Amino acid sequence: MALTIVAQRRVAKTGVTIGLILGAVFAAGPVLWMLSSSFKSNTQIFELPPRLITDTFSFDAYVAIFTNPETMRFFLNSYIVAGAVTILTLLVAIQAAYAFSRFDFRGKRILNVVIVSVQAVPPITLLIPYFGLMVALGLYNSYLGLILTYMVFTLPYAIIMMTGYFNTLPKELDEAVRVDGAGSMTALWRILVPISIPGIVSVGIYTFMIAWNEYLFALTLTRTIDMRTVPIGIQLLMGQHSYEWNQIMAMSVLGSIPVLVLFLFFQRYFIGGLTAGSVKS
Repeated sequence: MALTIVAQRRVAKTGVTIGLILGAVFAAGPVLWMLSSSFKSNTQIFELPPRLITDTFSFDAYVAIFTNPETMRFFLNSYIVAGAVTILTLLVAIQAAYAFSRFDFRGKRILNVVIVSVQAVPPITLLIPYFGLMVALGLYNSYLGLILTYMVFTLPYAIIMMTGYFNTLPKELDEAVRVDGAGSMTALWRILVPISIPGIVSVGIYTFMIAWNEYLFALTLTRTIDMRTVPIGIQLLMGQHSYEWNQIMAMSVLGSIPVLVLFLFFQRYFIGGLTAGSVKS
């Protein structure tokens, strides 16, 4: 009986391991193919049988991207928009979440419902209204128009997540600061924010990803080449008569690097337990 249980556990463990390996291959396969194709010519990409590694490695696609001022402008625009959205979203979300977590005020429940409701609305249904709004405000084809539009979609999630994180922190921390004669803002920025770095980093990376990868509004709310972002730049490499597949793959690789770097540098902040030792209620 004992042997049967042990055998069943081994079979289950082996099945789980095989499933995880297959899942990893399924997930990593397209990424490896994208990376490999970026070093090929267009003809080599469609060779049969397909080869992941070719005899000749070519950096022509990357050279074409780095020597093209338009593609470099796409990256600059994406960095400006995504960086501004991330910073502004965190500044607003941290203060709003602190208010929701620590204070009771009139309309709090209604505001919570509104925030959750905005998350439930499909973004595509707001495309035409936002297009008309940006045109009416004179923000069409501008950084500010994109930044404000993206914040509509990033703020609700950021506020919800930061409110939940602040709720896990004991209120005795705020009270201890007030006893020393400091105000709420001091408690927030000097005490709560430093020990909330894991939550802030998680929300920041998620916000940056949304703004960096967004395609639909970037396409609709910009008109000129000098305002396009990376996702639109990749689409523009698809010409009327031919596709520059190797450049598309190379630009996709370069577009993936910023988010990957963020995860590599800040992954240690995802580890919980930084609030250990705080006063607990």
